[in-house]
Amino acid sequence: MNPALTRWLSGLKAAAAPYWRAVLAGRDKIAARWRRSLQFRTVTATVLLTAFAFLGVGAFLSSQIASGLYQDRLQQAEAESRQELNRVKGIFESSAASDRATVTSMVADTLKLLESTGGGTPRYYLLTPMKDAQNLYVASRSNTSITASIIPEGLSQAVASGTGQYRQPMALPRGDHDVPAIAFGTQVSLPPGNTYALYLIYDLSAVQQTLDFIHGILWIGGGLLLILTGGIVWLLTRAVVHPVSQTAIAAEKLAAGQLQERVEVRGEDELARLGESFNRMAASLQEQITQLATLSEMQQRFVSDVSHELRTPLTTVRMAAEVLYDARSDFDAINSRSAELLYHQVERFQALLADLLEISRFDAGVAVLEAEPTEIFDVVRHAMEGAQPLAENSGSDLELVSAETSCVVEMDPRRIDRILRNLLVNALEHGEGQPVEVIVASSEDAVAVEVRDHGIGMTPMEASRVFDRFWRADPARARTTGGSGLGLSIATEDARLHGGWLQAWGQPGKGSCFRLTLPRRRDTVLTRSPLPLPPAEAHGGPAEISAPERQDVQVTMEGEHHATDVG
Repeated sequence: MNPALTRWLSGLKAAAAPYWRAVLAGRDKIAARWRRSLQFRTVTATVLLTAFAFLGVGAFLSSQIASGLYQDRLQQAEAESRQELNRVKGIFESSAASDRATVTSMVADTLKLLESTGGGTPRYYLLTPMKDAQNLYVASRSNTSITASIIPEGLSQAVASGTGQYRQPMALPRGDHDVPAIAFGTQVSLPPGNTYALYLIYDLSAVQQTLDFIHGILWIGGGLLLILTGGIVWLLTRAVVHPVSQTAIAAEKLAAGQLQERVEVRGEDELARLGESFNRMAASLQEQITQLATLSEMQQRFVSDVSHELRTPLTTVRMAAEVLYDARSDFDAINSRSAELLYHQVERFQALLADLLEISRFDAGVAVLEAEPTEIFDVVRHAMEGAQPLAENSGSDLELVSAETSCVVEMDPRRIDRILRNLLVNALEHGEGQPVEVIVASSEDAVAVEVRDHGIGMTPMEASRVFDRFWRADPARARTTGGSGLGLSIATEDARLHGGWLQAWGQPGKGSCFRLTLPRRRDTVLTRSPLPLPPAEAHGGPAEISAPERQDVQVTMEGEHHATDVG
């Protein structure tokens, strides 16, 4: 392509780009308004349908009016032309003039009879010799713009081939434009026997002006009708849509926690009943939510107060239990065993009390995240070292599996360490002496830690409830670690506080897997996890899985596989 042409096209494209962007932006705004506004859709559709109906009716009326006007003028002109042409024809045929001057005078006097306006419709005449006829008389016409060349060919041939009267529509020159007309023609004989064509032409510009005026009135009336229709529809739809919109806004505010929000009710119609029903529903919800909030606050305060009040006597009891435990060698067998049970149960009671205090902080919404850039592998190794004694007692091996050696995450190391300790303790308790792997992987935006055991596993129902407070898969099965039953619930809250996920998968007889996924930066929203769940060896899955929809607990089934998502 020519370089100059290429530059010109590029410049043209650059110049047109802002206009195209404006057009596309306007189109997008209209499309968005169409999707979001019922009133806009109703008014627009009504106006468009009314416009189409008006165009159809207007076209029909215009056709009928034009046809009526034309037929009226045609009948009038046809009657007049037949009478006038026959009279002129009779005068010519009965004339006894023989010389040129006499004939010329007779023709001029006779043609003046045709100069009548014809009842308000201007008309003109043209007298011209027939083709190949002897021109003994100079052609006469009533308008200088009318010549034989403007007569339609079909009419000229009809007049030349017959003796009757013929007609045909035509265009009559009028300055720089043409106006509609209709021409009537017949043969006439002038003394001493020369044949001429006589045309009588009716100017229909007045009819056209009348029709144009009617069209203008129709367009103006149609435009006013569209505006009036649009206004009426807008008022009517507003009367219906506005209360619904106000109800929707009130519902959104109600959902946002503004329980005192109500809608204004007017009248006694269906919309008024809708508003009254909404207000009753809102009042009922406010009352119930207020009661539940009060009850929850009382429960939280009770747990917190009881937990705080129990700490002092519990400390005293623990000190006494430690003294008895240290001196158990001096007791007999029964008292020695009682001292051991007392010591361990007091320790469990103290752990339960600490967990209750932590849960009450989450419930009250006062839990604080003290995030700082931390090496995730240091936290993982610290949690594994803390769980090593339990691993030795259970006969399980702890193994860290990762292709990476370093990964810094913005997190609260104390809370993440607590999550991992809970997961490791559960894996060792239910691992039945099988190895437990801790798998770490990261991506650009997230880091994941999986704790995988090969013990008794979980059923789908158990996986759906594993994060519930105080829930146990087998109530008859004694805890070997003396847990409080709140560990996984607290771990779930810790993960949610970080903006992360804590998810569980299990299969009976093939073990369980818990996956903790954290954003590497606080302002990051998780969309994918670097590790698969179920684990890859369980179903040959991909290296990455998509994020679940936001939910507290969800169970997904794949044959016998399942995963519970929390966070």
